[in-house]
Amino acid sequence: MAGTSKGAQTSSRLVETMLELIQAHGYAGTGLNTVVERAGAPKGSLYFHFPEGKEQLGERAVEQAAEQYRVLLADAALRAATPGALVREVVEALAQLTLDSDFRLGCPVSVVTLEVGAHSERLRTACATAFDSWIGPVTEYLIAAGHPKASAHTLATAAVSAVEGAVIVARAKRDIEPLHSTAQALATLLDASIPES
Repeated sequence: MAGTSKGAQTSSRLVETMLELIQAHGYAGTGLNTVVERAGAPKGSLYFHFPEGKEQLGERAVEQAAEQYRVLLADAALRAATPGALVREVVEALAQLTLDSDFRLGCPVSVVTLEVGAHSERLRTACATAFDSWIGPVTEYLIAAGHPKASAHTLATAAVSAVEGAVIVARAKRDIEPLHSTAQALATLLDASIPES
């Protein structure tokens, strides 16, 4: 954060801390006092940077999570020779994150969606935008790999949805096998459904 203002650093720490706590304790289980304390931020800083309170901070945390996962996808797409390879690499990274956290951390976007998506339009919209930010690049990758434009978006939506569900099942079972099974099934589907030129 060299070169950024003290205020920007504080704001960033608050968002990062909110994101970590949502992953570990859920949105509802994350209190603002805990966020401020864990971030090592001055007490008045939260409402200075986020005058609209917890929803605004939660929205920023969802946006940050979306960007982190979008970067993961983009980096994997640069290396992956096929859609199947892309899925395998992304799912392996998610499986490692899940294992490293002893199955305590999952996708914060799905956590927020499940907890408050029906009660907060602001957070529901942030979560929908996050999912779209992953579906879009996967769609573009599939088109570049030879999938027809008409089916690429459908397949990308199904792939993102399946991986999100696999993370939840893996956490429930405390086993990354659901992630590996999902990666294998998606890889087979996405590679086999490319039309022959």
